[in-house]
Amino acid sequence: MKKTIGIIGAGNIGKTVAAHLLKKGYSVKISNSKHPDSLKETILQLGNGATAVTATEAAQEDIVLLALPWIQVKALTPIANWNNKIVIDATNHFITPDFQVADLGNRSSSEVVQDYLPGARIVKAFNTLYFKILEENPVVANGHRVLFMSGDDQEAKVQLSDMIRDIGFAPVDLGSLSVGGKLQQAKGALSLVNFIKL
Repeated sequence: MKKTIGIIGAGNIGKTVAAHLLKKGYSVKISNSKHPDSLKETILQLGNGATAVTATEAAQEDIVLLALPWIQVKALTPIANWNNKIVIDATNHFITPDFQVADLGNRSSSEVVQDYLPGARIVKAFNTLYFKILEENPVVANGHRVLFMSGDDQEAKVQLSDMIRDIGFAPVDLGSLSVGGKLQQAKGALSLVNFIKL
């Protein structure tokens, strides 16, 4: 039986990734910053296998996708024991509505996320493609749309690679959070790049 994925954030990326997972038989528990009742329409759109929950409930799953604004991640520290959870960081470090990014010095945004979620196995993924492209069929002609990923925990990356392949994409591992994360994050060299692996 396929895993249940917790999703914190029910905006464009959260809903898009949820739809891909549900098509392949995963279950999702999706949350927003309001009450689960506010997601009734979203759950109807997503269909079977999707459940509206609180962020605290979504965070109890073994694999959790962060699809909320980056500046809100620090509020997640107390809602779960993050130790050993695989946390997929789909956030970008925007700090204003007009897409200005935080000055993080020499650190990647996912390294900062790691600080907020002690013990979590952070893998950066699902953040480089515009959601309208991400929501399209990942199988294109004779190839698969590329999803970049970075992380410091090899076993977590193996698990996420398997899931990415399962939903039809081609995972490309960029290495560590400090190196690959900077390539992937907003304003990075691979931000918004749409590759097809043949």
